Amino acid sequence: MRRQLISSPQNLALLGRGLRGIERETLRVDAQGQLKLTPHPLALGSALTHPYITTDYSESLLEFITPAKHDIAEALQDLDHIHRFAYTKLGDEMLWNQSMPCELPEEAQIPIAWYGQSHIGMIKHVYRRGLALRYGKSMQCIAGIHYNYSLSEDLWKLFKQQDGASTSDKDYQSESYIALIRNFHRYSWLLMYLFGASPALSKSFLRGRQHQLETLSADTLYLPYATSLRMSDLGYQNNVQDGLVPPYNNLMEYMRSLSRAVRKPHPPYEQLGVKKDGEWVQINANVLQIENEFYATIRPKRVINSGERPVEALCARGVQYIEVRCMDVDPFENLGISLETARFLDAFLLFCAIEDSPLTNNEEGQENLNNFANTVKYGRKPGLSLSKHGQAIELKQWGIELIERIRPYADLLDTQAQNAQHRDSLEQQLAKLNDASLTPSAKVLLAIEVTGNSYPRFALEQSMKIAQTLRDQAPSDEVIANYEKLAQTSLQEQARMEATQVGSFDDFIENYRSRTSSQICCDEAN
Repeated sequence: MRRQLISSPQNLALLGRGLRGIERETLRVDAQGQLKLTPHPLALGSALTHPYITTDYSESLLEFITPAKHDIAEALQDLDHIHRFAYTKLGDEMLWNQSMPCELPEEAQIPIAWYGQSHIGMIKHVYRRGLALRYGKSMQCIAGIHYNYSLSEDLWKLFKQQDGASTSDKDYQSESYIALIRNFHRYSWLLMYLFGASPALSKSFLRGRQHQLETLSADTLYLPYATSLRMSDLGYQNNVQDGLVPPYNNLMEYMRSLSRAVRKPHPPYEQLGVKKDGEWVQINANVLQIENEFYATIRPKRVINSGERPVEALCARGVQYIEVRCMDVDPFENLGISLETARFLDAFLLFCAIEDSPLTNNEEGQENLNNFANTVKYGRKPGLSLSKHGQAIELKQWGIELIERIRPYADLLDTQAQNAQHRDSLEQQLAKLNDASLTPSAKVLLAIEVTGNSYPRFALEQSMKIAQTLRDQAPSDEVIANYEKLAQTSLQEQARMEATQVGSFDDFIENYRSRTSSQICCDEAN
């Protein structure tokens, strides 16, 4: 049994050799909570080449990326330094500490992220132009927390030896991560109940779209039992992608599905055109421009080389880590996520990795989707039932059962780390299952009520409070000097790339478009 194998003294240390990292998105706003429309601050460096500070969809949407660390506490310390450094350069701007956006200007005014004139920078910009055409700009201003997680490669080799598997180390590790993902899909509704923090949003965000939300006040819409409207069909979802990647049982099925999508023309996107007045407005007119356009709550990942496609990297070198993408920004935490939450995620993901993960099918996939959707919209509703293997089960009961199944993994992690932080976090999550008022979503609604039932007012006041805390505690001179050096180096690197590139952008993008994974490894599997 894998858990017993890990718990032996000679193997326990391997648990501490996996890697963790966080990507945190946050909008830049002014003191009134209005979106800043100015370019990405030069003092923060180049969004193209800086390793830790970049932009996501918009010039206004910052993304902070931590280095990968063995202990998530160290990654959070790095994230703290990035936040405090940023505040030394933002002047009177501040960071919006919510997943759902601030009051947004007209769509045309929301600035698409710009990465300079290099071919790599331009293709990133064109991709975002395509997102604007396909989904509108407002949807791209939703922010989240991405949690990157891996186990030690030596641990996977140990499991492979125990299983007597004859596959390569690369393939065994890849398929083990796919098994983790299958379990994640089965149980990720629990994360939405425990950590969802977006039960309300600004009425202006929907821009007249049809919805089934209730009115809380003149400027606020909500659902009374919602946990995460960000992860509902009101958030960044894409009906074109429905069924695009069916439940998958191996890495090849996943890559083959994505490969088809980046090759398959979509008539409505063809009508939008790929070029307008000689300017590229989307990379292609296919269902997906690139693999990363596929919306997923979790992804198998591999660090890519410059200009490399994500599936090229997976085909060539296998799965290196997984990226959890469903976590809301916690508006009550300075960094958008707490150490306690991260400790639970580590125990939850270890559980998903080590527990048996039967092969899946479309029927189970639909059940998983329904459980997730019901939890994000109605998760705190008393007596809410989900479906487990086709049988109704109360969310609370199933949640408590899962906590008890996760407990041995929290104990393992604490034994290895010689502390009790994972067990303590488990107890905090158990308390939320027994009392829904302790969940972040319930606390958000209570705080909104205190501010006159106004989500924009609550979000602004909370963001101002956290901004003041971060400003009052500037990082050390050494930290500031380090990030200033990184910023300057990144600007120099972008300038070098722009000065030394050869060929035309048209040729570059055509070459990029032609390199689909069908040419790499997926045809051989058909």
